Amino acid sequence: DNGDDEAEETDAAKVALSLSLYRVWKMAYISNWVRYMAHKLEYSLTLSLKNHTQGRVIDQEVIGVVMKNLLYGRITYLHSIKGEGMAPTMGPHDNTLLVRKLPDVDTRYVSVGDVVVLKDPNETHKYLVRRLAALEGSEMVSSDEKDEPFLLKKDQCWVVAENKDMKSKEAYDSRSFGPVSLADIVGRAIYCMRTAVDHGPVSNSEFSMQEDSPILAVELDVDELAKDHKA
Repeated sequence: DNGDDEAEETDAAKVALSLSLYRVWKMAYISNWVRYMAHKLEYSLTLSLKNHTQGRVIDQEVIGVVMKNLLYGRITYLHSIKGEGMAPTMGPHDNTLLVRKLPDVDTRYVSVGDVVVLKDPNETHKYLVRRLAALEGSEMVSSDEKDEPFLLKKDQCWVVAENKDMKSKEAYDSRSFGPVSLADIVGRAIYCMRTAVDHGPVSNSEFSMQEDSPILAVELDVDELAKDHKA
């Protein structure tokens, strides 16, 4: 009767919808993995060639090192840091970051608005997390009229803390130590665990967030972050 026909049509529609959603999910899953492997291959090649140039890898080892990084390596690492200077992106106490490794940084790989991990200009064995505010060629104008405007030179950048409650002298960023070299950037923060119940992707430039999305999809392990988290 009509009731049975309508029920069958409803069931058929549900099955069709489920299949459609599965196909969309499968395509997105495959797309993420293809993009992820492309990023991983680029990272492996860049790192291996950099090590070869620096004499850490001989000619005969390059291909083996590339394959090892490609098959077994990760392109992210965990980094713990107090985030007072980067509030509200980070909490005031211990934060655990998932950081995308950037072995050879230039303007192709970072953009204004990215939260980056860089070597402390004054203590190079330590690392800072700051937001990228300007890149090479940008004119920097101080709020202090006594300071002359200047252009950032090639491969220089300007990084800032973003806690608006901190005075510029307290923030410890480019306003106190000046421009930094892009070569001092070692990674980009892509996920932040502030507490066990407060965590999520880091807001970076639109370009970088699109680039990092497959890496986040494949390498993010919230349980791993929680185990590493100190707070």
